[in-house]
Amino acid sequence: MLSEWTPVALSADLPAGTVMPARTPAGPIALWRSQSGHAAASADRCPHRGMRLSHGFVRGEALSCIYHGWSYARTGNCLRIPAHPALTPPETIRVETHEVKESGGVIWVAVGEPTKQPPRLEGLAPLRSLTAHAGIAVLEAVAGAKADPEGLVWQVQSSQEIRLLLVPQEDDQTLIHVLLDDKSSASQRVAASRATESLRRTAEYLQAKGIAS
Repeated sequence: MLSEWTPVALSADLPAGTVMPARTPAGPIALWRSQSGHAAASADRCPHRGMRLSHGFVRGEALSCIYHGWSYARTGNCLRIPAHPALTPPETIRVETHEVKESGGVIWVAVGEPTKQPPRLEGLAPLRSLTAHAGIAVLEAVAGAKADPEGLVWQVQSSQEIRLLLVPQEDDQTLIHVLLDDKSSASQRVAASRATESLRRTAEYLQAKGIAS
């Protein structure tokens, strides 16, 4: 469904100088933004002792491991080893990285070498992200629509159209990014948020009862 590019987060949820865990079909990543505002995606494992880099911190243009402070550039090469400050780390010390694109307030991460750009969701603006303890098939059943690479178009009872980007997570969970028409009013945004919460609750109930799958 979301083959080459995965919408891992909303741009607003990743301020400069922060790091957060995220997930792609290739596995967990550390999603981070440098102080200059560039988003980056690194494999969520420090090559030194295997600590999760998403537990680390951003300083300047580098992501540092919380354990021993080894620092990595957006390109993946090791920049600094605090225990050996005079050492220039060899090029062989690297962390795997993934291509990142930001479009329309959504952060997309590529798996492998993409052959095309991520979807351009024209006329839409991100509202929020939330996680449902239910699989994509259950969410599709509740919404009465199927998702494609540009998301699931959900027509709610108020005739408002909501676009949902659905990203599978571990343990039958799904990350949901909610997008609306970029001209939506404040009341429409509140209504869409409440409708999505209701969708999540219904899907989680059905998942727990094994009614839909």
